[in-house]
Amino acid sequence: MDDLKAKYLGQIAEAADEAAIEAIRLAAVGKKGEVALKMRELGKMTPEERQTAGPALNALKDEINSALAAKKAALADAALDERLRSEWLDVTLPARNRRQGTLHPISQAREELTAIFAEMGFSVAEGPRIDTDWYNFDALNIPGHHPARAEMDTFYMHRAEGDNRPPHVLRTHTSPVQIRSMEKMGAPLRVICPGGVYRADYDQTHTPMFHQVEGLALDRDISMANLKWTLEEFVKAFFEVDDVELRFRASHFPFTEPSAEVDIRCSWEGGQLKIGEGDDWLEILGSGMVHPKVIAAGGIDPDVYQGFAFGIGIDRLAMLKYGIPDLRAFFDSDLRWLRHYGFTALDMPNLHGGLSR
Repeated sequence: MDDLKAKYLGQIAEAADEAAIEAIRLAAVGKKGEVALKMRELGKMTPEERQTAGPALNALKDEINSALAAKKAALADAALDERLRSEWLDVTLPARNRRQGTLHPISQAREELTAIFAEMGFSVAEGPRIDTDWYNFDALNIPGHHPARAEMDTFYMHRAEGDNRPPHVLRTHTSPVQIRSMEKMGAPLRVICPGGVYRADYDQTHTPMFHQVEGLALDRDISMANLKWTLEEFVKAFFEVDDVELRFRASHFPFTEPSAEVDIRCSWEGGQLKIGEGDDWLEILGSGMVHPKVIAAGGIDPDVYQGFAFGIGIDRLAMLKYGIPDLRAFFDSDLRWLRHYGFTALDMPNLHGGLSR
């Protein structure tokens, strides 16, 4: 027994890795190991001999197993120490840069124009994207035979047979929010209504879902001169130019009278748009004095109050300012596009005219 003990304890002490430990375990206490073979010989011994040999063999087996476990733990500790020395990390080094999320150009343009109009006293109003055809058409003086009310141009919500509720549509503009704002706040009133709108159209400059901002100002003595000043100030601030020249062209919208398309003087030198200079004109929005029937639909007396309204495509503004050639790219591009055109949150203006921090 003493010889076996000395033999295996010595081998365990000299073992250099876990593979050597496993080999010693199999040779000593495995099913075919020397200690196991010795235990099988107990059956050939006399009872008196077994009383002496049995406990001795069990004690030897336990001692060898304990030595194996201790050596295995010591080797693991040594391996961990070596790994810690070889994989040493300087925790005082700066962290690796992490890719930050970016603002979509449409979101950036919306925040910019919101801040600009806020400085001119306009509050922000929002409304449902699914609205009744009364708010979307009738209240805005759009007659039943108008092409915009055809199913080829407007997305109507499905109605089950027997559903007698008014027809609902995906709003085609944010003008319904103007009606709701008049109903809720009365006059005088200055609001802008930004948001998503829907029309059945799709090409380089039109998509089925896009974004508009519409403005409404009502008071007792508002005129087209106020409209022109407001738009000039907005264009100068948004495109960051010192001077602009706007051209009003007579047009027709059911919800304004008189109505005007608004063009801005510009140039296209080398394919690059320059606002406020040159010999070209670029249409940017529609506007006019609010029709008396629209004011009345909002619950306000048109004999006392009058005002102006305008509508601008936020997507188009973003395309012009940031040099984005195709409107469809806003919706079907991958993250590489957003990393090219996107904006960090620190560059986002807030409603107070400063930068978010």
